[in-house]
Amino acid sequence: MGAVLLLLLLQRALITTVSDAADVRADDVAGQIDEEGVAKLNDDLVQSTRASQIVQVLDSSARVVAASSPRAESAPLTHLRPEPDAVLRAEVGDMPLLDDDHDYLIVARGVEYGGRNYTVVVASSIATERSTVTTVAQYLAIGIPALLVVVGAASWMLTGQALKPVERIRTRVQGIESSDLTERVPVPQTEDEIARLAATMNEMLDRLQAGQATQRAFVADASHELRSPLATVSAGLDVIEPSARGQSWQELHRLMQGEAERMRRLVENLLLLAKADDAALPLHRTEVDLDDLVDAEILRLRESGLLTVIGDVKPVRVLGDPLRLSQLLRNLVENAATAAQSTVRLSTTERDGQAVLTVEDDGDGIPVNDRLRVFERFVRLDTSRARASGGSGLGLSIVQEIVKAHHGTVTLTPGASRGTVATVTLPLPAH
Repeated sequence: MGAVLLLLLLQRALITTVSDAADVRADDVAGQIDEEGVAKLNDDLVQSTRASQIVQVLDSSARVVAASSPRAESAPLTHLRPEPDAVLRAEVGDMPLLDDDHDYLIVARGVEYGGRNYTVVVASSIATERSTVTTVAQYLAIGIPALLVVVGAASWMLTGQALKPVERIRTRVQGIESSDLTERVPVPQTEDEIARLAATMNEMLDRLQAGQATQRAFVADASHELRSPLATVSAGLDVIEPSARGQSWQELHRLMQGEAERMRRLVENLLLLAKADDAALPLHRTEVDLDDLVDAEILRLRESGLLTVIGDVKPVRVLGDPLRLSQLLRNLVENAATAAQSTVRLSTTERDGQAVLTVEDDGDGIPVNDRLRVFERFVRLDTSRARASGGSGLGLSIVQEIVKAHHGTVTLTPGASRGTVATVTLPLPAH
């Protein structure tokens, strides 16, 4: 397409040059007629006209009164008859009168002298220009394929060189096994797209390695958590036979009931987290009075009689799953009750277009470095690692997943004097 456009533009430029030269020649001859008439014009035309042009001067009856070549003295070269000072143009092919088969460009200009009208005809050959275009076309026909071959070979070589780092990355990634994610792909020092690709691949491998480590730790912790109640049940079964009707049976019965309940809750929590990992938690959304859920937890906690429970509950309604929100609140309250020295405070309010739930205790508090870590699975701080509470380290992980499913946030901050404040924010229903 570029070659065709080049040829068209070249041809148009050359023909325009010929046309301009014919215009200038016609103006010169017309000016001479206007000043001197046609008496001496024939000799002047023969001497001053270039070889590529033929000039005729016709009178009003189409008779040739002057010509630059004997070949043009017998008959007019064109039927164009412009008015004085007007110019007409034409392109013709064969011109037998000139004994020539070349294409010509005709420019005819009208002029008046002594009350008579004359026509100045300038026929310019454009054979040279067409020959030039043909020669260029031949060179392009030969050069373009050769150029394409050179460009193709150069592109192939340059592309191969440019993609070598990609091939090295592919080879390294192909050799990385799931059992060992410690290897990394080489990062070129070019600071281009390929270098950024390699860096991104390494970041992905970092995430995969971290995910694999988390998964292995999760399996190890789950196995460890299930081992204790299973060991207790097995030991109870070993001694239950000889004392099935004695006092030991009563104690073992209560013990195994507690361990069975602990295993049931642990398995349910594991299933809940597995659903959260696989996809978003399934929610049955409806409008929920959050303050009613908090009032129920306050009443339950007060019935135990172990702690002072303070409530600052204001009516707040959210859109969510009541069962999951109750589970969220229960986990926060149980954590607060376990950590508290004497007092637990619960409150609900609306702030900045969001529902805000806070659960505060007056315990020892959580160190700054552990406030994000406690949301990980099976993480329990040293102060609460006792198995007597039945905790498994999954409570806050479940809280985080439930809050995330409700498009909210949960944070842990230090209390005003001591302890920890758990703050949950949830979006209000749109009305």
